[in-house]
Amino acid sequence: MQPRNMSMSGVVDLAAVKAAQEAKAKAEQARAEAARQGGGPAAVSPSSLVIDVDEAGFERDVLQRSTEVPVVIDFWAEWCEPCKQLSPLLERLATEYSGRFVLAKIDVDANQMLMQQFGVQGIPAVFAVVAGQALPLFQGAAPEAQIRGTLDQLIQVAEERFGLTGIAVDGSAVDAEGAAPVVEAPAGPYDALLEAAVRALDAGDLAGAVQAYKNVLSDDPGNSEAKLGLGQAELLQRVQGIDPQQVRRDAAEKPQDVAAQIAAADLDLVGGHVEDAFGRLVDAVARSAGDDRNAARVRLLELFELVGSDDPRVTTARTALARVLF
Repeated sequence: MQPRNMSMSGVVDLAAVKAAQEAKAKAEQARAEAARQGGGPAAVSPSSLVIDVDEAGFERDVLQRSTEVPVVIDFWAEWCEPCKQLSPLLERLATEYSGRFVLAKIDVDANQMLMQQFGVQGIPAVFAVVAGQALPLFQGAAPEAQIRGTLDQLIQVAEERFGLTGIAVDGSAVDAEGAAPVVEAPAGPYDALLEAAVRALDAGDLAGAVQAYKNVLSDDPGNSEAKLGLGQAELLQRVQGIDPQQVRRDAAEKPQDVAAQIAAADLDLVGGHVEDAFGRLVDAVARSAGDDRNAARVRLLELFELVGSDDPRVTTARTALARVLF
């Protein structure tokens, strides 16, 4: 699971990485301020884990809160029969998870604008907001086991990519198994290096960002945030300083030139034209052979990683690639 635009493309996804670091920084600042004042974050009551949200309070209750804890949004209505099954289940899980997420309930009849902004087509519909970014979770009354799995993935994403480890719940509130309230985890060992990479990106130092991400991966090859950041920084580095019009002219005039198609595909992705980038490289694979074909295939797989394997455009392009390869 990836935060959406956590279904991200090029520059959009790069912004998500930056947002993750900013969310971590905000959480660290809050902890430092609490420590300076002689205490930790105030524990919330169990009733605060489930809240009714309207358009007027959305920014405060959802967007701002999502920089501290994942906010799960339940879009519902009084007339919706499946909602009457799902909403109580989500409320019970919010209490059971004891501060790992907050449940925000939005009545779609009273909040049509929010329904439209999230692109809700039917209810019940469940979304999450993490560090200000929306993530669609599921639609309809899903089984409890599936919902638990989705929530577990959401919590993992929030912790690993955004440094959000939940909020403390009043000590008198424990789950059915007697679990203790959640305690904020310390910053990870590579946070400083990842922050250095983001600072380098902000300064336009793409080479510095690439090196910072490589420094993380040299010690922790499986670090997903560094892998994603490195791929994005390298993509931006490849298109830096080129003449877009010349690249596109070369690609149009030389359809058999795989290098020209790869360069144009990079530009497509940076510009947010995901389907164009994928289609261009699938065609290049189909038309070429040997080293050229492999180069187009490898670049296409790299771009798949940047956009995210759960994005439907990736699924469609993978199918198209399989057809031309086999």
